[in-house]
Amino acid sequence: MSNNLAHKLNQGISPQAFIEGMNKNKEAFQTWYDQFTWGSEEDKEFFESLSFRDDLRCLILAAEWCGDVVRNVPAVFRALEATQMPVEVLVMEDHLETMDQFLTMGGRAIPIVIFTDTGGAVLGQWGPRPKHVQDVMIAFKQDNPDREAADYQEKIAVARQEMGRQYGEGADYQKVIVQELKDVLSGC
Repeated sequence: MSNNLAHKLNQGISPQAFIEGMNKNKEAFQTWYDQFTWGSEEDKEFFESLSFRDDLRCLILAAEWCGDVVRNVPAVFRALEATQMPVEVLVMEDHLETMDQFLTMGGRAIPIVIFTDTGGAVLGQWGPRPKHVQDVMIAFKQDNPDREAADYQEKIAVARQEMGRQYGEGADYQKVIVQELKDVLSGC
């Protein structure tokens, strides 16, 4: 993992520009964004308290075609709005060298939410999905290391279905994202 992304600060686009520029999945993204609610007043107050800090920056590796981006980034945007921290989206295809510094189990998985200080030093990261959902993919990859296996596509389809079940119905999974972001930011 790269320890410094100073050269990437101010190279991304704003959350608003990312949403407005979406050609795919915009309605679904907007729906998840609109459904966001805080899990507790304590969570909201934690994120609002970060507005007193001016030393944090956030870069989000994302792409509009990715289901996990559509599912997870709206909650990230909403939580981080309360912090007033500068947030930029790095569209993955335009920032592959950065993406390749933040691989998940050796692969490109998005979104990756990266917190830095004003000098670009990486303080923490989150992603590509809530831990309980990611655990399904980790188990799948451990059980199916050969991507060329005859039944690989069939088995990954089952894993993806299970990941969908782990997200659950409705927007409750967003509270998990908020909690996990809170844990990361508590260490920054």
